[in-house]
Amino acid sequence: MSRQLLTACSVAIFIAVSNAQTATTIAPPGQPLRTGVPGGFEIIGDSLVSAQQLFLGTEDKVYFVDKVEANPTLINNHPAWASEWALASNTQRPMDALTNSFCAGGNVLGNGTWLNVGGNQAVEWGGEPAQAQDGSVGPYFNADGRTSIRMLDPCDDGNCEWYLSPVASQQRWYPTLETLQDGSVLILGGCLNGGYVNDRFQDNPTYQFFPPRGDGQPIRSPILANTLPANLYPLTWLLPSGNLLIQSNWATVTLNLATNTETPLDDIPEAVRVYPASAGTIMLPLTPANNYTATVLFCGGSNVQTDRWTAPDFHPPTYPASASCVKLTPDVSGTYSREDPLPEIRVMVNLIQLPDGKVLALNGGQLGTAGYGNTTWAIGHSYGDRPVLKPVMYDPNAASGSKWSADGLVESTVARMYHSSAVLLPDGSVMVSGSNPNPDYTVGPDVQYPTEYRTELWYPSWYNDRRPEPQGLLSSYSYGGASFDVTLDAEDLFGDVENVKTAFVSIIRPGFSTHNMNMGQRFVQLDSTYTAYADNNTAVLHVSQLPPNPSVLAPGPALVFVTVKGVPSVGKLIMVGNGVIGEQPIAQVPTLVASQIVPKTGNGNGNGGSGSGSNSAAGLAVQWWVGALVTIASVFALGS
Repeated sequence: MSRQLLTACSVAIFIAVSNAQTATTIAPPGQPLRTGVPGGFEIIGDSLVSAQQLFLGTEDKVYFVDKVEANPTLINNHPAWASEWALASNTQRPMDALTNSFCAGGNVLGNGTWLNVGGNQAVEWGGEPAQAQDGSVGPYFNADGRTSIRMLDPCDDGNCEWYLSPVASQQRWYPTLETLQDGSVLILGGCLNGGYVNDRFQDNPTYQFFPPRGDGQPIRSPILANTLPANLYPLTWLLPSGNLLIQSNWATVTLNLATNTETPLDDIPEAVRVYPASAGTIMLPLTPANNYTATVLFCGGSNVQTDRWTAPDFHPPTYPASASCVKLTPDVSGTYSREDPLPEIRVMVNLIQLPDGKVLALNGGQLGTAGYGNTTWAIGHSYGDRPVLKPVMYDPNAASGSKWSADGLVESTVARMYHSSAVLLPDGSVMVSGSNPNPDYTVGPDVQYPTEYRTELWYPSWYNDRRPEPQGLLSSYSYGGASFDVTLDAEDLFGDVENVKTAFVSIIRPGFSTHNMNMGQRFVQLDSTYTAYADNNTAVLHVSQLPPNPSVLAPGPALVFVTVKGVPSVGKLIMVGNGVIGEQPIAQVPTLVASQIVPKTGNGNGNGGSGSGSNSAAGLAVQWWVGALVTIASVFALGS
């Protein structure tokens, strides 16, 4: 669909019917198209706009959203502030984001439509307010975006464009978006007009829903009202209990949306994690082993007391960041626990979930905070300094004291400061782009932290390894329901049937990256058992659907991976849920057969090939189809 504006009545119809899903088997994933630098970065080109906001829309397309500024690339006779990057061809096209998307929030609806909500007023040179707010005046011809809900249906044919919902948001700059268990989106917090931190004269301590619920009026949030001035981009996650976790300034609550009540938890210790302290945050993998219990990790940030944010003598670029890491399991306890600290102090750090279950930490600096301004103590305009160029890896399954490692990891050559973004790609690499602590397009040899367009891929250690090519993955996944089988050949098991014990299927939503958050990012491992065949080193994974609880992973598009011996397949884009916004169907979960390795029979071919006998994954599939055909033939015979 390519449209600039929907009518109010067509929004409901569009949301109700678009992208409804029926599960089918998809083609097996292949191998990456690139040869990477394991543990290192590669600059793959310059983006058309700076990557203040970044998300994966299809297996091949990454979408960039910037603020309105003098980007050299033009569209419709004004500078572009949105673009699309095609991964396979490494080509780009500018897009028109329609209104000013500066510091907007984003996430994806359960039908696959992406939202980009809020932003700034229309501006001219230097980010100053434009003389008209309707997009009619230069030099940027941009309209006020503070109440905009921009929408995109990603495509691979180059024909999709941003369009505006006729249903406006409350006026919001720096809002957070979280997809809910019915595929709708919660829009939370922000301020009316912007600034380094918030204040009571422009605060918007409320939340609303899209599509709207009830009378559509916003609902007041006590935690946001009580955590000024550091309550922008509140850190928010849907929990398996159905409640939401909200962390703002030093305070933490769970929100029950059925009653619109907040339950206070303990204050977060050691540092502020929300913008502009901008710690790295992530929900750790939800797995059968932890009974799909959510634990959220917070790392870095700044230990800034509430009254210091607006103090005249508070000069952020001289203020050291924190190395503290803490965890919270809010459906179990309201008390934080300390985790292994970062190897070095860090602010504006991104935490990216990798398909092998580990977490990549990258970007940011050691001094200051997010933000920029025309102040004498700023570094140019930047409120942050001393960039950290080397990533580090977190292993949630490692022993305490050894969860962080930089072994085999290489430094980037690009400082990624305020307004940097990063997102996981289907091949397991991470796209890293942006950095622009400036009020407008600012470049030159004397600019320490310029408007950055250089775009990198970071490659994990296993990137160049032969990837599993599993057969039998589905195009969509339900909440409970019939299990399915995934076959792995000898190459997928690296020639050793014992490696089936390491195999797992996971679904990852990479999220919407902005301001060191990836809104909606989540990793869910599906329950599975196996039948493996020692004769020829093949196996069948018997895989459950998602748990019968949409709060574990909200409906919408995501990537599915199969990992064997620590090496993930290339991810395939799939749909979680039925592709329709609304209450999701729930089904019972069948019991999986017990895992077993069928020992060698003595007549195996012994060559480690894929095999075609009865004691092989392929043989099992043939037997199933023969049985199915016999059953169908019997039914027709009875009917005659």
